[in-house]
Amino acid sequence: MLEELCKDHGEKPYAKLQPKNVRSLRDEKADAPGAANLRLKALRALFRWAIEYDFAVDNPTRGVEPIRYVTKGHHSRTAEEVEAFEACHPVGSKARLAFALMLYTGCRRGDVVRLGPQHIHEGRLRYRQQKNETRHPVDIDIPVHADLEEVISATPSGHLNFLVTDYGKPFSVAGFGNRFREWCNEAGLPNCSAHGLRRL
Repeated sequence: MLEELCKDHGEKPYAKLQPKNVRSLRDEKADAPGAANLRLKALRALFRWAIEYDFAVDNPTRGVEPIRYVTKGHHSRTAEEVEAFEACHPVGSKARLAFALMLYTGCRRGDVVRLGPQHIHEGRLRYRQQKNETRHPVDIDIPVHADLEEVISATPSGHLNFLVTDYGKPFSVAGFGNRFREWCNEAGLPNCSAHGLRRL
């Protein structure tokens, strides 16, 4: 985002930047509000850094509000879609294990790729969420649902991660998302994704 700003506006003196200029930079991307707000967020971070290290004395992004917009969000799974996925991917398959882990824990993709047998103790699943784990850690401690326990027991991986690629390596977050999308397509659910399970 900052590289794009440098390319388009890098010759301009940053010390003269005022809130009205920041609004103008934000509004250059008004047709894509998410990108416009990311640009504003990047500028805020840049000027916080600049003030801390004495490159600037004022933050011109202060008081500039993000563009308000409404998104449709991710598609939420229906009970029928859950049944369709489970009918296509039986207990014992990697797809069903991934599905069950997310369905019965509500975890994100960034968490499910890290979960393994070491996170289960005395019938409880305990792990630290990957999101914001260094700034605002959130520890999860929930009972293992009986259906999830059945699926885990039927799908041994022999690794520290429940879910591994066909090459025996842990999934990357993006790689897992792509693979899960393929499993959804195989079940005739092209509008479903891993994220939709968190919205049930």
